[in-house]
Amino acid sequence: MKIAKLAFGLICLAILASNIATMSRWSEARGVYDDICYLRQAHLFQRLGIGGLNTNAALDYDHYFEGKMKEIAFAEWKDPIRWPCHNPMPGGKVVMQYPPGTGLLLALFPQGQQVVPLYIAASLIVCGLALLGIFMARTLPSIAGAGVFGALAVYLMINPAKASYSVAPTMAVCALAGFLTALWLTRDKRSVLLIALIGVLLGASVNFRLPNALLVAGYCLFLAVAFLRSRTLATFLQGLGFGAGVLIGMTPTLIAQAVNAGSPLATTYGSVDVVAPAFDLAVLGQYLRDMQFVLIVLAIGSTAWLLRAGEGRMRQVALVVAGNLLANLVFFLSHPIFTPYYVVPIAMLSLWSVSFAWLMQPEEAGEAAVLRRGPASLEALLR
Repeated sequence: MKIAKLAFGLICLAILASNIATMSRWSEARGVYDDICYLRQAHLFQRLGIGGLNTNAALDYDHYFEGKMKEIAFAEWKDPIRWPCHNPMPGGKVVMQYPPGTGLLLALFPQGQQVVPLYIAASLIVCGLALLGIFMARTLPSIAGAGVFGALAVYLMINPAKASYSVAPTMAVCALAGFLTALWLTRDKRSVLLIALIGVLLGASVNFRLPNALLVAGYCLFLAVAFLRSRTLATFLQGLGFGAGVLIGMTPTLIAQAVNAGSPLATTYGSVDVVAPAFDLAVLGQYLRDMQFVLIVLAIGSTAWLLRAGEGRMRQVALVVAGNLLANLVFFLSHPIFTPYYVVPIAMLSLWSVSFAWLMQPEEAGEAAVLRRGPASLEALLR
């Protein structure tokens, strides 16, 4: 088994090395609107410090963004109301629509060399957790499963993560949150501090992409049902800790929305993105032809398998994941806009959670699970 672990570990490291070699050749001048806007946010933080939360177009008095628009031959570069990724607010300001997290991370690196270090750092976190999973595996099948999934997770840091700068840090957070979710639910005593930390991580992911707020749905549902069933102080504190963690994690976005849109709960997104849900066969067809469909199938299949084959604590992980998958897939599959990365965060959070839950189960429980096939009641799952 040591040889198998070493082999899969080397495979993950080889993919990581290949990714880093590829990333090192990336250009920050792809001409993609989203890229330029994230880089403008980073520029604001580097120039104004915490004041960079204010993305008012009037702050472009050094003509940084105008210069970027000229570089891609954007015809209306002089008119902020026509700038991509920017929207007019009721007060008359024109502000950037994205939350501040991605720009803040990019601002940690020197201008002109920001994207590659961000992706490498996120890839190192993902690869580290992949290696941890391989190390934790105790049987050849689990080593193979952890190795194959780890290799897939590291590869995905190139494609589709390259599609948006916000995806790379989101992938790293999902990997960490998946590990902590399994750790939280497979322990004999559930730690309030641990679930609060998960809340901070998932709340922080909202600073990269607002739709990441949906990643907390399954946790909220699970904690609410647990409290309603038991009505104990312990379950109340679990829910309170998680909610406080989420709020703390997403504080930068709430402040940015207050500064730019006039209220912490007001959105800076335009009407194109804020639309009512409506299932569209064309959008569903795009998902069916995309790599995301494979990830969705893997996430649903692994969750169903854990729900059926896992022991009690592992099934509780499956319940959290199932609630999360349902909420996120209903939202994104009914959203009239398709991108190659919309459902990647929920798929990866689900797969990381299920993978680590299976690896953390007691050895004797894993052997017994192979022999047992009978479904369990909801009451038993929530114990």
